[in-house]
Amino acid sequence: MIKHDDVFDTVIRSVTTLILYILILALIVGVLKILASLVLIIMGTLGGNFLQINFTNIVFSVLTVFVLIDLFKTFTDYREHERIRLTYITDATILIVMREVAAGIYAQKIEYEFILSLSALLVVLGAIRVLAIKYSPREGDSLSQ
Repeated sequence: MIKHDDVFDTVIRSVTTLILYILILALIVGVLKILASLVLIIMGTLGGNFLQINFTNIVFSVLTVFVLIDLFKTFTDYREHERIRLTYITDATILIVMREVAAGIYAQKIEYEFILSLSALLVVLGAIRVLAIKYSPREGDSLSQ
């Protein structure tokens, strides 16, 4: 007789493994994109405006790589402990919000209402992260299993 829990566990492990490989590929591509942008800045081929655009792309790409790293940590932690830690999710979300703020500021196409709303979101996410660390379940507790 087929045990449904075993099938579900096998499917979940397979999907998380596939996602981890996709994240590794995305990390490699992201780092290569950053290195290519650095080479273009060092060579300075097209002048001032091009350098500003490339610098903005580097900042955006670096923050994106940090988000990918946090997502990678989340999936590897899930594979090991079969739970998702709230701190990893809040870290990734904080980095996504910071990336949006940085991209908007560098592009100079962001309005103050949007920055204020993202700032409020960052305060809430920071509070959630602090509370998640302060009240995290211990390894032996029934909540962590």
